[in-house]
Amino acid sequence: MNAANGPLGAVAGLGRAVAELFDRAGYTIVLLVRGTGWAFRKPRWRMTFSLMYDGGIQSLPVVAIVALFAGMIISLQTGIFLDQLGQGETVGRIVAQTFAREFGPFMTCIILVGTVVSAYAAEIGTMAVSEEVSALEVLSVRPASYLVAPRIVALTVMTFFLTVVADIIGVIGGGLVAMNQIGLPMDRYLENALDTLSGREWGYLPKDVYAGLMKASFTGWVMAGVGCAQGLQARGGALGVGRAVRTAVITSIVLTLIISYNFSWVAYQAFPS
Repeated sequence: MNAANGPLGAVAGLGRAVAELFDRAGYTIVLLVRGTGWAFRKPRWRMTFSLMYDGGIQSLPVVAIVALFAGMIISLQTGIFLDQLGQGETVGRIVAQTFAREFGPFMTCIILVGTVVSAYAAEIGTMAVSEEVSALEVLSVRPASYLVAPRIVALTVMTFFLTVVADIIGVIGGGLVAMNQIGLPMDRYLENALDTLSGREWGYLPKDVYAGLMKASFTGWVMAGVGCAQGLQARGGALGVGRAVRTAVITSIVLTLIISYNFSWVAYQAFPS
């Protein structure tokens, strides 16, 4: 049996895959740190605002529609059951906590993976395979400063903003269903929703809202680095750009899940008060 096709070959292939994984992860981390540093040292406001509009404001209708129906679904699924138990008024508490803690940040980040991170990987990947990135380096323009830094700032800020919008619209959508399905007045629903978030303040915001927004911003920061890194590493023409986009999307979704769990653990276990 040829060693290359036997167990040793399988182990060698696994080793190469692991080495490539760590190499890509290290490249992404270094690029993310350098891009963030350049964002403070040499901010490019015009490009940043343009990216915020293209990636954030244009994604607002999608986020709003998904948040509205998500809030309605949560309210419908829980409200009818709780009403049968005589606890229909608590539906506002459930919807508010669900969106503030988990669903608002997670849903927003997943939408931005498909609309923004994939675009970052495709745009920069096309520049990489067409040697435009190399041309920038010849002109002494650092890709981390010109391409990466504005995208990191834009996605981090817009993830925060869109999460706020998703939380608000999701709670309102849940209130509409609660009002129509179980006859709960909107003012009573909102009172319960706000009450469940109060008394747990960190600074000026309730703990649940604060933790959710911090989680969303951090995830947006990481996703921007992943999209840019995959784009800069794209090789092999159009097929290489496609692989870069696919890898960026898959990696961002997995990291979103990992960050969501670990951030929640830190927020609600390490700091329970």
